[in-house]
Amino acid sequence: MNREMLDKMGQNTLGESLGIDIQKVEDGYVEGTMPVDHRTHQPYGLLHGGASVALAETLGSVGSHFLVADQGKGAVGIEINANHVKGKRDGVVTGKAKIVHRGGKLHIWSIDIVDEQDKLICTSRLTVMIVPAK
Repeated sequence: MNREMLDKMGQNTLGESLGIDIQKVEDGYVEGTMPVDHRTHQPYGLLHGGASVALAETLGSVGSHFLVADQGKGAVGIEINANHVKGKRDGVVTGKAKIVHRGGKLHIWSIDIVDEQDKLICTSRLTVMIVPAK
């Protein structure tokens, strides 16, 4: 994992605003955390589903980027779904993204977001399109 490149990619992004911290990037696996606080709450004081989706898409997109960047390609999310299975008011959530399809034009990721006790908060699937880098 290239921490300097990750930090540069994350500057001035939604991920930075939400406090997303990518901690592990391996071939086909990405892991990162996000705080559950005023930045990620919905009006009832719970983790906002949109924040969970932003974490999921960030992890999968970063994973695809690192799989194709050295080929002069980029990665853009084109579809995401999420099931929010448990609420959370504070602390930290951890997203664990695993690639389930690695094609030449599409990648599909499965992302589970868990709490500090490894209990499932949200499960998501992300489709990423592989495009020429600009």
